[in-house]
Amino acid sequence: MADVTRALVKERSIVRTWLMRGTLHVVAAEDVRWLLALVGPVFASANRARHAQLGLDDAVKAKGISAIGRILADRGPLTRYELVDELRRVNIGLDPRTQAPIHLIATAALNGVCCLGPERPNGEPTYVALDDWVPGRTSRSKPSLPELAHRYFLAYGPATLEDFAAWSGLPMPQARAGLAGAMPALKDVAIHGQSAFLPKGGLRQSRQHLPGVPNLRLLPAFDTYLLGYRRRDLAVSSELQRRLQRGGGWVHPAVVVDGRVVGTWKLRKAARRREVVVELEPGSRGRRTEQAVEREISDISRFLGEPVTRASS
Repeated sequence: MADVTRALVKERSIVRTWLMRGTLHVVAAEDVRWLLALVGPVFASANRARHAQLGLDDAVKAKGISAIGRILADRGPLTRYELVDELRRVNIGLDPRTQAPIHLIATAALNGVCCLGPERPNGEPTYVALDDWVPGRTSRSKPSLPELAHRYFLAYGPATLEDFAAWSGLPMPQARAGLAGAMPALKDVAIHGQSAFLPKGGLRQSRQHLPGVPNLRLLPAFDTYLLGYRRRDLAVSSELQRRLQRGGGWVHPAVVVDGRVVGTWKLRKAARRREVVVELEPGSRGRRTEQAVEREISDISRFLGEPVTRASS
């Protein structure tokens, strides 16, 4: 976690902001502007009905976005509630008890005005002016649907056009145009009789595993592996899908072995430590799997920089 914090706050080599699907992502600082130019207008103009319910009509949003840019340039980083107070000073009143403030902040971020900055000691996020936080960054490439599609299939292939559209949140015509532009670098394969796409160079192997040792991961909530496809049938059984998504749009943490979800887990606070509770499907249990779970728990402890143990059954 210390490495991630250093990259976000000190080096600022990565940036956390709203991008694909209009949700929060962490991306390389040199990519953030071309991605915003590509997907920002799509999602900044979305949710008009919800915005209207929150009192955010076009005039209020335009005035608010402009004010957020000035306020953060002068006095950032600020928390959401500090920003609400500053907006009130310039006659933009938002009810902090509603979602209006965060919707306005997200819309400003999608317009390239702001992004997330450092957390306060209590863990509360702050917001900063994007141009102040990562000034003068040169993008790796211009805004490009084919570039976005190529990177998607490089990371998620084999995947379908529908998967790319679901992951990006882009309208199907734009997703189709992106795939068409990326096709020279992709090859067409079949999955259950449906066209899917892979990079021509093949898939990258993350690392080698010893024979008989399961490639097990404890994936967190909303992990990108499970959010990368329109459907998760190839990775998750129907029973486990119901456990992973129990309502409210939440995708719970998953135990994955060789790409297949075999259970769920959660991290909870005990008296003086943190504990991992793992629930494996009966058919996936075994000595090697248990050893792999213990290795993952040890790695979580390393990442958090504090003791983490497995809860007793």
